[in-house]
Amino acid sequence: MSTQTLKFMRHARRPATQRHWGVDEVEALFKLPFADLLYRAQQVHREHFDPNAVQLSTLISIKTGGCSEDCSYCPQSSFHSTGVEDQKMLGVDRVVAAARYAKQNGADRFCMGAAWREPSDADLARVVEMVRAVRALGLETCATLGMLNDEQTEQLRAAGLDYYNHNLDTAPEFYGDIISTRDYQDRLDTLERVRKAGMHICSGGIVGMGENLTQRAGLVAQLANMEPYPDSVPINNLVKVEGTPLAQTEDLDPLDFVRTIAVARITMPAARVRLSAGRQQMSDAVQALCFLAGANSIFYGDQLLTTGNPDVQRDRALLDKLGMYPLAEKH
Repeated sequence: MSTQTLKFMRHARRPATQRHWGVDEVEALFKLPFADLLYRAQQVHREHFDPNAVQLSTLISIKTGGCSEDCSYCPQSSFHSTGVEDQKMLGVDRVVAAARYAKQNGADRFCMGAAWREPSDADLARVVEMVRAVRALGLETCATLGMLNDEQTEQLRAAGLDYYNHNLDTAPEFYGDIISTRDYQDRLDTLERVRKAGMHICSGGIVGMGENLTQRAGLVAQLANMEPYPDSVPINNLVKVEGTPLAQTEDLDPLDFVRTIAVARITMPAARVRLSAGRQQMSDAVQALCFLAGANSIFYGDQLLTTGNPDVQRDRALLDKLGMYPLAEKH
């Protein structure tokens, strides 16, 4: 298969013009009858992607714990007592070994995450080395390192970083209830620097943090109205961790999570919509509905940054049961 064909498979063709979505319009999508919403999302999905191919990404924490941000959902924050210890940064050899193992198990994108507000120059130099080494294995590379300045984005671009992840987390109106150590505009500024440097953007959010429907719609509208909207959109279902302020938050109804996937697909038709955190708590049936709603990417492997994830065997069994297959194995 040619490189050009592979590129088309990974990045769907975007429409010539991008629609602007009002929060009220997005909220109206959420309120559609469930069957109507999924039917519309599936139509959009099939216009842009093979509906049975799933892109597999593996995520590794290259620097765990001790983060100076106070994100209410995060067990790695130094503000919360969750039992996650501040650990040293992983060595390049260990990261490359993990990337090689991920590729052998069918992943085609390798994501490196660090619990920083922003990387130091010395830290970034080591990440650059990791990016080059992982890319040399033939994997797409992604990193999430916190806020970046112009010089740092250029260094990552020069190293060959394909994607930079920086989630918006939630709607602007709800953001202050979740985080106080970083402004919403800080997130938007970092994403703009990444875009200007020429890298792909990976940005999504977390649902189930106590937000109301309008705020959930506000998150999707914020993402969909970025110009252009992100190439990858991870949708996380809150994983409640004892010791964090959100540990006792009421569970989100699984069908409301499926609705979020469907609305993301409709409003960002050419993006890869990724099932991210929270999959371990989902039944196979709920995950199947998410795929039907337009999800076509998952985090793959038994560990995310610090929380669990379905193991490789379970994911393979589910894809086989649904007649689906990894994007990297498509012929």
